[in-house]
Amino acid sequence: MTRRGFTIVELIITITIMGILLTLAVVNLTSTQLQSRDSERKGDIEAIGTAMETFYTAGNGASTSLGRYPSTGIATIASVKANLPDANVESFMAPGIETMSLVASTNTGTAKDIQSTAGIEPKPTKDQYIYQPIRTDGSVCGSGALDCRKFNLFYRLEADNIVYKVTSKNQ
Repeated sequence: MTRRGFTIVELIITITIMGILLTLAVVNLTSTQLQSRDSERKGDIEAIGTAMETFYTAGNGASTSLGRYPSTGIATIASVKANLPDANVESFMAPGIETMSLVASTNTGTAKDIQSTAGIEPKPTKDQYIYQPIRTDGSVCGSGALDCRKFNLFYRLEADNIVYKVTSKNQ
């Protein structure tokens, strides 16, 4: 009588190969998801920048706000809807976050280093974007200010953990 079946060595080799292939698939999936979230962050920042530039050139429809950017008061969903009516509110939310991710800069003073990726406060995380409206003297425009002549947007990517800066067209 001949017995048919796999030996224990054959089973161990097969299970090991399947484990290696499964590990490679999971690592590839994780990397792809990370790249997708970073692409969404870049798209969000581009959309926010475009909305700010539209506000600069067209205002918000209810006031004569031409030639300036919104102040730090824009960092709420209600304010975005009121002042940037053409903006997609989803762009103001980081990937996987269901609330407003645009946070106003808390920097004060006129030092130029507050406009650097190292000097920005609060430090952006992968879950938030920092909006920094700037006066002509280089200081940050507070809520309700009308002399915001340029802006910086700061964001952090998940892949390299580096803070990036996007500036207004009217620097």
